[in-house]
Amino acid sequence: MLTIRYFIRFLTAFIVRFRGIILLGTFLGGAIFLALRILGPYSLTRSTERVGIVGRYRVENLPDSVLTLIGNGLTKIKEDGTVAPDLASSWESPDGGQTWVFKLKANIFWQDGKRVTSTSINYQFTDAKVERPDEETITFRLESTFAPFPYVVAKPTFRKGLLGTGEWRVTKATVSAGFIQRLVLVDKDGNRKILRFYPTEERAKLGFKLGEIDILQGIFNAKPFNEWSVVEIEKEVGNSRYVAVFFNTQDKLLGEKSFRQALAYAIKKDGFDGPRAISPISPNSWAFNPQVKPYHYDSERAQELIDDLADELKENLTLNIVTTPALLSVAEAIAKDWAEVGVAGNVQVSSGVPAEYQALLAIFDIPEDPDQYSIWHSTQTSTNISRYQNPRIDKFLEDGRVELNIEERKKIYLDFQRFLVEDSPAAFLYHPTTYTVVRK
Repeated sequence: MLTIRYFIRFLTAFIVRFRGIILLGTFLGGAIFLALRILGPYSLTRSTERVGIVGRYRVENLPDSVLTLIGNGLTKIKEDGTVAPDLASSWESPDGGQTWVFKLKANIFWQDGKRVTSTSINYQFTDAKVERPDEETITFRLESTFAPFPYVVAKPTFRKGLLGTGEWRVTKATVSAGFIQRLVLVDKDGNRKILRFYPTEERAKLGFKLGEIDILQGIFNAKPFNEWSVVEIEKEVGNSRYVAVFFNTQDKLLGEKSFRQALAYAIKKDGFDGPRAISPISPNSWAFNPQVKPYHYDSERAQELIDDLADELKENLTLNIVTTPALLSVAEAIAKDWAEVGVAGNVQVSSGVPAEYQALLAIFDIPEDPDQYSIWHSTQTSTNISRYQNPRIDKFLEDGRVELNIEERKKIYLDFQRFLVEDSPAAFLYHPTTYTVVRK
């Protein structure tokens, strides 16, 4: 009994002396327990992805892969290239393509909880007047008829600060010299994506090696990561881009259609990293023409066409091939193929499109609508990189952008592809494979 009495006295004295500490510890322990019970399931499942993206982008021209995370357009583009509703429930053109009226869906909200209304839709079009007769209706009055307009408003729309309607919200943007360096995105569950932008593929690869990022998206060459055991490499074969040799049709030598065709025939196209491209329009598109001249490798036909050239043109069969670092090995292979038919190819690496060139090997993003007026029409001197002039092609392009009936538009673009590929202002080669590298 003495032992028990002594223990009780000792415990009582201990509690009295340290009661403040004991009460504080009990309170903190309970708080931590409750916090873990309430927040534990969420905190344990939250994730942070550090993603690298190649390209120099401003706020107004972010890539689609980012835009679709944070916002929505009035419309969206389906896999077959047709237009479907997104923020808009329906649309119409009462005057055949010059005026477009969109009705908004009900109960769509911005990421700050405010309802999406016509007054909060803010497309910055310089050649269109915008009217908002009520909160659910937005009308665009264009300067001229433009059939592809529903494709234009598939681009996500934002309020100030890149506030959108998508699953991910921009919480921080780092900009330097007008270009975005870093974006932090957060979803409703608290998961984060930290996007870092790199000017070149090589710089992005270095960033991955240095541990700046754990995911590197959309590169065209998986080396050296294909030899690493600590990464996984995801391969994507898409039809949204093509690789082509664009010929300067104003060049004396390349102004000859038969010579351009010879160069197209001379290229071995089976060894490229991706499926064949035969047209400037995606094979997924409703307007794609699979019946164009494919220019399969045919060195004999190439040689025949070269032999038939005028003597003064055959005196110096030398071409400069300009390309980017990502396509250097492809350019070197093409130069080797051309050498086999007597054409010397000098490869030059450039980070952009030079003012003067003969042949440009480049990766080109295919527009989702088949309208390619800016690329091939003779009046588009700043974007028609082949400097191509063809009245028949001009007419197809003019007709295609004012025809609203999709079947009639399709006929126009089928003919456009047939005649363009026959004339060969560019040699269409393949749809490039892209790779995403993920650290294990």
